[in-house]
Amino acid sequence: MLRAIFALILTCLMAISASAQEASPQSQQTEEFQPRSGSPTLEDILARQRGEDVDFSWRLDQTGTAAAGISEQLGTLGGESDSDVYLALRYGTADVTVSTNAPGAGVLIQDRGMWWWQFREGPLSIYGAWLMGGTLAALALFYLLRGKIMIDGPKTGRTMTRFTGFERFGHWLFAASFLVLGATGLISLFGRAVLIPVFGKESFAMIAMASKWAHNNVAWAFMLGLLIIILNWTVHNIPNRHDLTWLAKGGGLFSKGVHPPARKFNAGQKMIFWGCVVLGLSISASGLSLLFPFELPMFAKTFVILNDTGLPQAFGLGVLPEQMAPHEEMQFAQLWHSIVAFVFMAMIFAHIYIGSIGMEGAFDAMGSGEVEEQWAKEHHSLWVEEVKAKQAASGSATPAE
Repeated sequence: MLRAIFALILTCLMAISASAQEASPQSQQTEEFQPRSGSPTLEDILARQRGEDVDFSWRLDQTGTAAAGISEQLGTLGGESDSDVYLALRYGTADVTVSTNAPGAGVLIQDRGMWWWQFREGPLSIYGAWLMGGTLAALALFYLLRGKIMIDGPKTGRTMTRFTGFERFGHWLFAASFLVLGATGLISLFGRAVLIPVFGKESFAMIAMASKWAHNNVAWAFMLGLLIIILNWTVHNIPNRHDLTWLAKGGGLFSKGVHPPARKFNAGQKMIFWGCVVLGLSISASGLSLLFPFELPMFAKTFVILNDTGLPQAFGLGVLPEQMAPHEEMQFAQLWHSIVAFVFMAMIFAHIYIGSIGMEGAFDAMGSGEVEEQWAKEHHSLWVEEVKAKQAASGSATPAE
């Protein structure tokens, strides 16, 4: 009897509950599940894992407002759901309060970091290595085909002062610091892949820390050396009509007995000089930005100027970003610093080759500062004439500049 009464009551309650649900407007559910607007989908996640671009711009209006109260930001469901908090942090619209005023401290999620890492580990490292390796291979092939460029005429036994002590100091300060910076920079970029398998992680950690310290401090010597060579040699590296003749004859590098006229610096040396100046100033600017994080942003303002010229659009790059998070500025600075460094190193490889094993007598100019007079006549005949004219005017019997 009691079981029958209990079953009757339970049946009535279930019937009443079903009727109430049918009458309630909140019970009108679609048969297909609809995800909340703005939430990432499985396809979005899979696309990002495949390296595909995913357009998240339409979700920006789902992150709330930066002026929202703390209760809305960090309530039980974060205003709407916990995903809203993540999206607001990711797109920089969250009302974030931090305990430090350091630049970039309020950026908790920097979405472009993965792109930077992939470019650094991929195209930057691969093409940079190919550029350096290809340059060395080309120089080795040139040496096999051309051999060492010798002094053609009989040596006089007399020397001429090619560079003063201060000029050589500026050159070697610039050159030595560049070699240290190049080596330590390569350790920073390729060390994990190349050196850890050889030395192990603990030893590499010590090498990496020493390289970082050297790179940061030797940079000042590099910039000082750059300033000295600019002051010393800019006036001698202004292009003139003789440079066209030198270029037309390939500087005599490819033919024996061919010596086009040149002043103190020929066209090839002028290209090296201006390359050092332009690349040196550029790499110094990006280096300073890295030495003083977040203090010297350069790229957002530069991209505004480039967008106004229309060049990025003409090359199919679209509109470059004009607003960046502080970390994005640092990432662009690091990538640009590395790209310029690779081009710089490839150019200096050619310069080192000519100044050492590539040409007889060339190293003496920066070694002792004195060069064989016949060498000077063959490679810088106009400069020799200028020196002898000054010598005659001053009545000096010793060949000097």
